[in-house]
Amino acid sequence: MTSRDEGRADGVPPGPDVPPPEAEPGAARRGPAWLIVGVVAAALLVCCCSAVVGLALSWSAGVFHPR
Repeated sequence: MTSRDEGRADGVPPGPDVPPPEAEPGAARRGPAWLIVGVVAAALLVCCCSAVVGLALSWSAGVFHPR
């Protein structure tokens, strides 16, 4: 039994996140590309929306109006 198999019941195959034994050392499965793109798009959307709200509040407070 290897350290990777400790605590595993006999005969239970490794989960989908465990690379096969023939994989190179350090190899790991990554999430689907669409999931990564979705997370990045959501982060950009949040950042852009907060910037727009900040600009709108600054404009309404008179920060950009000449004196």
